[in-house]
Amino acid sequence: MDDDDREQRELQERVMRFRVMEREVTDPLAIGLLHDIVTELEAALEKPDR
Repeated sequence: MDDDDREQRELQERVMRFRVMEREVTDPLAIGLLHDIVTELEAALEKPDR
């Protein structure tokens, strides 16, 4: 597995962890911040060359 594949997999794992946290928190501010983080990570996943 090359570095790009590993980085991609790690980024996907981070997205999943933040999605879980987003579902579990109850604080509205925390939910908003986590949503922003997930959105940015997903955008980074979609970029063909980071």
